[in-house]
Amino acid sequence: MTNLEDYIRDIPDFPKPGIVFKDITPLLGDAKAFRASIDRLAEELSDVACDAVVGIESRGFLFGTALAMAKDVGFVPVRKPGKLPYDTVSREYSLEYGTDRVEMHSDAVKKGQSVIVVDDLIATGGTATAACELVEQLGATVSALGFVIALDFIPWRERLGDRDVRALLRYG
Repeated sequence: MTNLEDYIRDIPDFPKPGIVFKDITPLLGDAKAFRASIDRLAEELSDVACDAVVGIESRGFLFGTALAMAKDVGFVPVRKPGKLPYDTVSREYSLEYGTDRVEMHSDAVKKGQSVIVVDDLIATGGTATAACELVEQLGATVSALGFVIALDFIPWRERLGDRDVRALLRYG
């Protein structure tokens, strides 16, 4: 069995001093490890029914599209402002210093649908929460969130509340 932690590289002081960045590039670059991560994510979420998978730009696209194919459902991108060509809904969220915004097509999910929100990593939970709020704004339900990595030493749970969050690797 592939140990996914062997493919996560720590980059000290990136993007700023004091941060240890969890680099998934080695995992993506190894076909066996990448396949194992997708298979395990699909297994971790096998009990969650959904009509679509919502992936957060940009690494969430990699895992989200593969998970959507594994679950035989469509994929919905959540992107930074100005990247989507059709009518969008948007949500602003707080960063450590300032704010950011994400967008989704206004017809990407329908009222009553259920989705799984996916990204490579959860840290503060700001982007994931904004993605969930976009889904809910359009009348759909977030059944679960899936991540390759959860940084449990950062209080992301405060933002996501009691949402069903699954992660393959946890750092605490």
